[in-house]
Amino acid sequence: MIDNKTTVKDNEKVNIQRGAIGHRAVWMGLIYTKAREHGKAEEAEKIIREAITETGLTQGAGIKAKCTNPTSCANFFDTMFTDTLEKSFEVEIKEKSDDKLDMAFHHCPLLKGWQDQGFDDKTCEKLCDMAMDGDRNIAKAMGFDFLLRDTIANGCKTCQITFSKKK
Repeated sequence: MIDNKTTVKDNEKVNIQRGAIGHRAVWMGLIYTKAREHGKAEEAEKIIREAITETGLTQGAGIKAKCTNPTSCANFFDTMFTDTLEKSFEVEIKEKSDDKLDMAFHHCPLLKGWQDQGFDDKTCEKLCDMAMDGDRNIAKAMGFDFLLRDTIANGCKTCQITFSKKK
């Protein structure tokens, strides 16, 4: 059972950002589920993953260009995560150093969009994994390793995400 509750509720900027992220997620979800209805799930997943991969690489390159110290995981976080974005995903920082950024996300606006659209848990889990290709490739563009341990879409309490310097 997926539990994707929020604690940050009365913040106008956060609510606007969550709405925009959720709207984007609904587009992605509907493209995938409509393709699946037409027997084209594998082709759709491949195309969606390619598009999200490219988005992640582009976004990662942009973040890296803005970092004052692009080899620092802490500087990466400070460059990528605005206060509003941090609150939108209800991010809990477990460790933030030059070598490692370990976080727990307590809410996912993408998942909320999929849930509001009525997608079942299995579809939400599949969409989440596809969406995570963006984060995987942001890490790649930054030159970091990426580890995804848990996700809310997989029934876990939080999404456990770590960016770290390559060993």
